[in-house]
Amino acid sequence: MVVFILESVPPALRGDLSKWMLEPKAGVFVGRVSALVREKLWEKACQACRLGGCTMLYRMNNEQGYIIETFGSTRREVVEMDGLQLIKIPKS
Repeated sequence: MVVFILESVPPALRGDLSKWMLEPKAGVFVGRVSALVREKLWEKACQACRLGGCTMLYRMNNEQGYIIETFGSTRREVVEMDGLQLIKIPKS
């Protein structure tokens, strides 16, 4: 399973992702796609996000069972501690 979370991106990008995935909530996309399609969608999202931000989570054979990748300006930051990916919420 793959999850995309988009923040402040152009509507066209949301339309492109909705061709491959479901959007259960505004800016959140969920789907089951191949690794190749996942990477192509991630490239497209990173190129199109402009001043916004993108977060992608997908299944991986590691301790947590998933990987988190971010690009651009997101409200939360991914930090790694002892081999685990954690979320840091910066102080405003």
